[in-house]
Amino acid sequence: MLDIKFVRENPEIVKENIRKKFQDHKLVLVDEVLELDEKNRNVKLKGDELRSKRNSLSAEIGTLMKNGKKDEAQALKNQVVAINNELVENEKLEAELATEIKTRMMKIPNIIHDSVPIGEDDSKNVEVQKFGEPFVPDYEIPYHTDIMESLCGIDLDSARRVAGNGFYYLMGDIARLHSAVISYARDFMINKGFTYCIPPFMIRSDVVTGVMSFEEMDAMMYKIEGEDLYLIGTSEHSMIGKFKDQILQKSDLPYTMTSYSPCFRKEKGAHGIEERGVYRIHQFEKQEMIVVCEPEDSYKWYDKMWSYTVELFRSLDIPVRTLECCSGDLADLKAKSVDVEAWSPRQKKYFEVGSCSNLTDAQARRLGIRIKCEKGNYFAHTLNNTVVAPPRMLIALLENNYNEDGSINIPKVLQPYMGGKTCIKKNK
Repeated sequence: MLDIKFVRENPEIVKENIRKKFQDHKLVLVDEVLELDEKNRNVKLKGDELRSKRNSLSAEIGTLMKNGKKDEAQALKNQVVAINNELVENEKLEAELATEIKTRMMKIPNIIHDSVPIGEDDSKNVEVQKFGEPFVPDYEIPYHTDIMESLCGIDLDSARRVAGNGFYYLMGDIARLHSAVISYARDFMINKGFTYCIPPFMIRSDVVTGVMSFEEMDAMMYKIEGEDLYLIGTSEHSMIGKFKDQILQKSDLPYTMTSYSPCFRKEKGAHGIEERGVYRIHQFEKQEMIVVCEPEDSYKWYDKMWSYTVELFRSLDIPVRTLECCSGDLADLKAKSVDVEAWSPRQKKYFEVGSCSNLTDAQARRLGIRIKCEKGNYFAHTLNNTVVAPPRMLIALLENNYNEDGSINIPKVLQPYMGGKTCIKKNK
């Protein structure tokens, strides 16, 4: 959410930013906010005037009572009662206007960074850099589900009977490989100095609306019936929510945390949930990282964070590339974002396995995350990044380590988490 003062002083900048995100239908929100803001400031001014008049009358009443002028004092008391009644209505109007302003402000997108490429959708995202040489073997690589099934590692049919499409049973060495990736990613981030955390897997609605836009909320979140609780779509939600309404000490910054969680997503508006794959699913597990820091440090952390994901994938010898997200592909709270994509030798192309985002102070402003300062508290900056999401990452891992005989080589860094096993072979 933007600062109302910034919108008031820079309405054309805000409108141009909306145009760059190809959301022209939101231009009217800026004018509505300015109109409501002016009304609200006038209402606040009237309230201040009423309170000042009430205070003056109260002082006069005291003097009159001391001098025995009870009738005159009573007349003034009647005026005070009338002012109090007027104040009640004025404060009610002020609250209504504040709600109307906030509702609109939360729909106005964050100001994007100057370096963000302008484009309507993800087809206009820009490749930044490649890491590792993409390799295509001279033998065919099966579809990832076929690889898993050949190793007795997945059961989609049973999952469909139990929960429907978009769910899975992982079993045997594939399930163990999944857990090995999570454990390795956890230790990898701890070694980078991040604090490990397992957060709540459900959050309240005021946290949901603080960490994401309404459009994202509708497309992603599962609501718990009869409760003010939602299943998290990523642990970033509860990790950033941890700092809600907190005033942070400068000496404690930055907060650098890595978290494990299951994630639950409706995938509303997606191109359908696959029946025979684990690329787009309703439930998966993930290792995440978040940073809460000083505003001037956020872009340094942004570059560090996405580079950690690249480093992790390269330690598994998986070629990756980074893709700068264009303006139309950025969620409303994001100022800048980069996708990390892994190489698929089967498809002979890259596919998304993670995303790093700087939200500047947009989340912090919604959630009330401030930094204490002698000259006045100010909002922190928040960032998030995927360390690894194994079901999707498993696709890259399996394809890039697939042998012609159907076995899977286990990368060296994962072998300690697999009991020393170096290869997964088909059961005879």
